[in-house]
Amino acid sequence: MKNHLKKQMHTWHWISSAVCLICMMLFAITGITLNHAEYFDASPEVTEHEGELPPELLNALNTRKPQPRLPEDIINWIKSQWSVDTELLLSDAEWNAYEIYVQKTIPGGDQWLSVDLETGQVSHMHTDRGWISWLNDLHKGRNTHTVWIWFLDVFSVATLIFCITGLVLLQIHSKRRPMTWYFTFAGVLVPGLLIAVFF
Repeated sequence: MKNHLKKQMHTWHWISSAVCLICMMLFAITGITLNHAEYFDASPEVTEHEGELPPELLNALNTRKPQPRLPEDIINWIKSQWSVDTELLLSDAEWNAYEIYVQKTIPGGDQWLSVDLETGQVSHMHTDRGWISWLNDLHKGRNTHTVWIWFLDVFSVATLIFCITGLVLLQIHSKRRPMTWYFTFAGVLVPGLLIAVFF
């Protein structure tokens, strides 16, 4: 029974470690960049576009009722003018009496687009805060796709399996490694003391 348990724990431990490997490295690195953000601050790169809708498009736009998204003909015109993220163009649009405004937050930056309903002026801005900011947002799951959030859940479960099977393996091998529980206890005691003293 003990040998079977040991074999199972080894199997689950190496499988979960393989699943977690790259993400654990990512989270370790971004843990440092998040804790010391002042050393990794980058100058944002801003891309701006401005143009004016053709009169026929502007007139047609002003005859329409507010819609959840930009009309297809406006999207096509914008695409013909500039390279703009399709997800931004398909995002929910805010309409009022004077303009249409669309915003899309993304990992490591943001982007927005506005259409002036009086003048037909179209303004677009894309801000990129660099790859470190991008990685930091992936770490936190901020402004990311739902699929990435699901992946983080899978990664979290795999990490729990990795830790639990590691703990069971520590117990199995502890008789031959007497320092096992001293190090394990230290791993609990040190953060506990830091929290108690400084927080």
